[in-house]
Amino acid sequence: MKQFVKSFPFYIIFFLLITGCTHLPSTQERLESATKLAEDAGWTSETISTSYFDLQAFIPAQRLKNTRLTVFIEGDGLAWISRSQPSSDPTPLNPVSLKLALAYESDDAVAYLGRPCQFTSHDQKRCTQKYWTSHRFSKEVIIATGEAITALKIMIGASELQLVGYSGGGAIAALVASRRDDVTRLVTFAGNLNTTAWTELHHISPLSGSLNPADEVSGLQGIQQIHFVGEHDRVTPAEIVESFQRLLPPTADSQIIIIPEADHRCCWQQVIKQMK
Repeated sequence: MKQFVKSFPFYIIFFLLITGCTHLPSTQERLESATKLAEDAGWTSETISTSYFDLQAFIPAQRLKNTRLTVFIEGDGLAWISRSQPSSDPTPLNPVSLKLALAYESDDAVAYLGRPCQFTSHDQKRCTQKYWTSHRFSKEVIIATGEAITALKIMIGASELQLVGYSGGGAIAALVASRRDDVTRLVTFAGNLNTTAWTELHHISPLSGSLNPADEVSGLQGIQQIHFVGEHDRVTPAEIVESFQRLLPPTADSQIIIIPEADHRCCWQQVIKQMK
């Protein structure tokens, strides 16, 4: 079975192999690295229990009370270690969404939310590989993420939400937003918003246990949307987001912004600094 591997983890593993070092940071080491990033910025760690998973969150230690809470949702992380072998631990080596959250300059209250089984995968019986492969956007994943977002919203005392997702986190953000009435804006960076088009583009197996944001556009029509795409992104190129956009009615407040210097992973922190 052919599978697609995102370029960043592959390059890391290739480098490790050619240098004779096959060690990948452990879950604990990756958690410690992310925690240090957060703590250096004055943020603190939270573990949020849901009906299905315990999710890792980071929030500012000084919690701003604000009407709107912006939640940054992580990408797929280290889901695969080769073209055919899933990772035993999807915790990201490079937590892009956390870096975006820390770089975001706004009066909003802000929080970061990891994906199921990231940072905590070895501590949960439910964390089987399907939840970062075929079922990464499953109903239970969306329910758990929604519950965690509600917990963060209550913690902050907010009444409305802006959901921001990177890569596969964009799919999660869209699927969660389509099921809520308190989301005022959806923002994605390199977002996978049409999983059927994405698997067909890369000639890989369908995500059989997952929901597809492109099938849920009816719940997103009234939400303001901004979808940032890297001009050089070969993982989720513009055609994926464009196929999603075409399903929205002409009256929808949704725009696609192409970033000339960006690819799938590079340079989003510079873009987020310009977003209000």
